[in-house]
Amino acid sequence: MPKLTETLARKVPQTKSGTDKHWDSEVRGLVLFVGKRSKTWYYQRDVGGQTRRVLIGRHPVISADTARQTALGFALEWGRGAGKTLQIGAPTLAVAMDSYLARPKLRSEAHRNTVRQQVSIHLKDWLRLPLDEISKVMAVDRHRALAAVPSAANHTLKYFRTIWNHARRVHDLPECPTMAIEWYEETPAGTIIDDLTEWRIVVDGLINPIHQASYEFLLFTGLRKSEAYTLEWNNVHEDHIHLPMTKNGRSFDLPILQHHHEILAPVRGLSKTWVFPSPKGSDGHITNPQRLKWSPHAHRRTFATVAMEAGVLEEIVGRLLNHTPLSITGQRYVKPRLEALRPAMETACAELLKKSRGKHG
Repeated sequence: MPKLTETLARKVPQTKSGTDKHWDSEVRGLVLFVGKRSKTWYYQRDVGGQTRRVLIGRHPVISADTARQTALGFALEWGRGAGKTLQIGAPTLAVAMDSYLARPKLRSEAHRNTVRQQVSIHLKDWLRLPLDEISKVMAVDRHRALAAVPSAANHTLKYFRTIWNHARRVHDLPECPTMAIEWYEETPAGTIIDDLTEWRIVVDGLINPIHQASYEFLLFTGLRKSEAYTLEWNNVHEDHIHLPMTKNGRSFDLPILQHHHEILAPVRGLSKTWVFPSPKGSDGHITNPQRLKWSPHAHRRTFATVAMEAGVLEEIVGRLLNHTPLSITGQRYVKPRLEALRPAMETACAELLKKSRGKHG
């Protein structure tokens, strides 16, 4: 490692992609980051078992001599323990993710779990990297590496973008490197349950009563999978279900009927907390019930489709599904009462019972 003189700092070439690091041979921790458009001085050391880095400034605004003197000052302060209490440089992806997931207004626990799972699986090797060391080339390459499942590629890197932008509110970060990604086109499957008689036979044949009740409940409420699986008994009332937090970031009340209580009857008493407890005997709720040929979201689409075919207005179906209205009037002014939605729920359930010809029909 050479001594980082002013002459060397001027002559070192810009990179074509990514970032090169040049460490000083005299002052341990002084480093010059060289990218495509800039050269930046940092001071970096291991403090308290973690790598910490603090920005000194851009070259040539900050000369090599000034950077060296500043680095010596940091070395003295950190040697006395001051560095342990400082927020130094850009956070690592792991730290930034924890900060984002700790937001009290984050829309749902399911979203937290999904973000952590996808980042931990697909971006595992990035977790210990400071955000400003993750380049556009890395983002594009990782997106391309996940191309076998386009939706997973898009969602993973968009979760990364969300974490980056949250960190950018506090830290001096450039625009997220995902700006270089060309997102894959995603076409929703749009699958519904065409033959509800077949669905009834399959669901009635499930051995596990928790799984059976969960699929029936999904179909006859139109709830999202995460909303149904995490439902707690204290939010199930005689005439409605209360969801304290949903995907769109707000609470939601859904009218329910006697038929819904009949669906839930076999699982009452299995858990004090969860409506659909884990069959494994843990204190949690179900996450992956026995797979059917129809996805949980196909049940939600079927509820909506059958309701509209039975004459329920599209806007009312959207209210039952807790979709955010597109118009300002719908978002800010129209707040239908729970009882105003009950006739639509009755119509949808009656038609679903008719089409499924189940034991309750």
